[in-house]
Amino acid sequence: MEVTGKIRVVNPEQQVSASFKKRELVVTTDEQYPQHILIEFTQDKCDLLNNYSIGEPVKVSINLRGREWVNPQGETRFFNSIQGWRIEKLATEAPAAPMPAAPAFAPATNLNEDEPDDLPF
Repeated sequence: MEVTGKIRVVNPEQQVSASFKKRELVVTTDEQYPQHILIEFTQDKCDLLNNYSIGEPVKVSINLRGREWVNPQGETRFFNSIQGWRIEKLATEAPAAPMPAAPAFAPATNLNEDEPDDLPF
């Protein structure tokens, strides 16, 4: 799956435990009702965000993840997360180049009235 939009937030890397790190990115979609999508990059994927800054248009490849958790009271809860695994800069739209002028047509000079007209109209 993919999410496209402009970068709104690039958070610093968080060392969650001795063996786990993550970095969060928020992308704002370009829709009638824009959505602010939080995407997590984990482990070695955190470095993918080093060359990106706020306002850049991007396309992020994601995986949806879900997990189950049972709290100490025995209640089961479900959580979803969005994990990014690739990010690409989108080209900003440059102003369209003007169309070249059409060449002017010169009037025909080699008309011969004696030739038969083979046009169907």
